[in-house]
Amino acid sequence: MTTSANSRTADHPIDALFLERWSPRAFTGEAVSQADLMTMIEAARWAPSGYNSQPWRFVYGLRDTPAWEPLFGLLVPFNQGWVKNAGALVFLASNGMMNTPDGLKPSYSASFDAGTASGLFQLQAIKMGWHAHGMTGFDHERAPAALNLPPHHRVEAAFAIGRKADPATLPEEVRARETPNGRHPLSDFVFEGGFPPREA
Repeated sequence: MTTSANSRTADHPIDALFLERWSPRAFTGEAVSQADLMTMIEAARWAPSGYNSQPWRFVYGLRDTPAWEPLFGLLVPFNQGWVKNAGALVFLASNGMMNTPDGLKPSYSASFDAGTASGLFQLQAIKMGWHAHGMTGFDHERAPAALNLPPHHRVEAAFAIGRKADPATLPEEVRARETPNGRHPLSDFVFEGGFPPREA
């Protein structure tokens, strides 16, 4: 039995929610409420992490609030072109140090754990009728100071959150990509017992 949704089909039975999650660029301009955004972040809060260190950190700006413009200004011009119609902008950072029984130690899995939190964040957004589009197209040099990033932290990604709009609202060069994309087959990245032998 397969699962289909959003013009996508899974090869194995999964919840349709995983297929419904995708990253549109066409947004309506509707503002995300603080309550809705906190619900998305609450879902992220329950992600697993090494030593339960919970290294994820969220910095956000809601549309039409003073926090929006400084975060929006960090995006590359291409992303600003479509993020201007999003309802919220979120930057996700990870804390590279964690408290252990032996004291403060570097976290091997901080980025991985923050990524897991971002997945839960995005799935909760979909359940609420929102979409989250993750991106690394922002000014990596300016972002730490602009976000007042503490030591040992790393900015992982930014997310635009909004209600999906008609793709016709996008510039023509972006419009063609406004469709859920596919994925590689499992055989490309799943190996029993180890990676296959490399060719000489």
